[in-house]
Amino acid sequence: MGTFDFLLQGLAVALDPMILLYALVGVTLGTAVGVLPGIGPALTVALLLPVTYGLDPAGSLIMFAGIYYGGMYGGSTTSILLNTPGESASIVTALEGNKMARAGRGGPALATAAIGSFVAGLLATIALALIAPTVVKLALVFGPREYFALMVLAFVTVSAAFGDSTLRGLTSLFIGLALAVVGIDQLTGQARLSFGVPQLLDGIEVTTLAVALFAVGEALFVAGRGMHRDDEAIAVKGSLWMTAQDWGRSWKSWLRGTVIGFPIGAMPAGGADIASFLSYATEKRFSRHPEEFGHGAIEGVAGPEAANNASAAGTLVPLLTLGLPTTATAAIMLAGFQQFGLQPGPLLFATNPQLVWGLIASLLIANVMLLVLNLPLIGLWVRLLTIPRPWLYAGILLFATLGTIGVNPSPVELGMLLGSGVLGYLMRLFSYPIAPVVVGLILGPMAEQQLRRALAIAQGDVTTLVASPIAATLLGLAAAALIVPILMRRYGRGDILVKIAADED
Repeated sequence: MGTFDFLLQGLAVALDPMILLYALVGVTLGTAVGVLPGIGPALTVALLLPVTYGLDPAGSLIMFAGIYYGGMYGGSTTSILLNTPGESASIVTALEGNKMARAGRGGPALATAAIGSFVAGLLATIALALIAPTVVKLALVFGPREYFALMVLAFVTVSAAFGDSTLRGLTSLFIGLALAVVGIDQLTGQARLSFGVPQLLDGIEVTTLAVALFAVGEALFVAGRGMHRDDEAIAVKGSLWMTAQDWGRSWKSWLRGTVIGFPIGAMPAGGADIASFLSYATEKRFSRHPEEFGHGAIEGVAGPEAANNASAAGTLVPLLTLGLPTTATAAIMLAGFQQFGLQPGPLLFATNPQLVWGLIASLLIANVMLLVLNLPLIGLWVRLLTIPRPWLYAGILLFATLGTIGVNPSPVELGMLLGSGVLGYLMRLFSYPIAPVVVGLILGPMAEQQLRRALAIAQGDVTTLVASPIAATLLGLAAAALIVPILMRRYGRGDILVKIAADED
């Protein structure tokens, strides 16, 4: 069967009424959390992991993907109307979109962001469907040493790409790897670092750690700062519809943003923030009105918004085909797959094709839902900005605690939730990224198992790890993933950020 046939089967799955309901809930929640500053898709998916424990795997994973897409959509609202980027990918949108809103053109800014997100999400999802089978065929030839090299690439990717310091990213990774060895050794059957606690023999629960680090840690961090923003959202004046001139200036930016965002999202050490910055620089170079940049150029909203939504679909390529997470939300989604006993990778396409293709097809439907939700309900999304921060984060703490108790009603599990939450707070306080801890806990046991298998086959010969061309290439990519972000921070993105800061002044 070809890709088109698989996609048709996926559409049959995605059009199931319950699946449509899951997708609608996902995109609605995603848009809402995208609008709320400081509440991102990763935190939301982490909170829902324990809640979805006993639900349908396909529906739950489709809901998680809908949250991811919706979060990218919703982030433009706060950037444009409040000048408060919820994530680094929305910085450029805030720069140009807020200037448009202050000039009374908030409606066209929101419209080009929403339509650009729809176009990019649609095209990028189709590209995902076309590219994924090819990547799967390549991955089917992987042996233990290739899988170990892939795990190393995943470790280095999330460590180097997240946060402002590669050293801090690696430190976070090794915290996760240390937590991953807790429990019974899969090969020898010996207990490791369980300290006589029976509940630790099965290892540390990924769901509990993810909820604690992302939700509890964030709530404690916000409470510790004790800061309350006085910014007020700018009212949307005039029509939401774009003029013919706006359409003429936007459609090329949408396509360029898609072309830039999708491959960067799929690359190790890529991500939506890099894609949006590169798209902004590209739009300024190609624009016929470069003098408007920094003063509300519509291309500066259309291109970056398309790029960061296309990168979300690009992120799903390595996640679904190789089990390789390249963003914090992808790392939590990986935990969601494992919660249902599923391991993303080439075998998932063979053993559970309905789930994978249903997920891909549902993203096409979710994009239509998001376009319908965003523009007509913009007033509702703006009202979410009035929710008091203490109420919001108190609700997050309550939800996290009840979810953990529901899955595993154990005092040890609650202690792990609190202890990991404090760890998450301290990591935020000292600017250590969170995602590498989760990736280390999830992929650590797999990497150890594949390494020991590879060494056993080679009778302890370490050189076998680079004897395979595929393994050597993956390790080379890992080295590049370690070096490129350092260079990007020093010479690439830093220059753009300096220019953005100068323009804001």
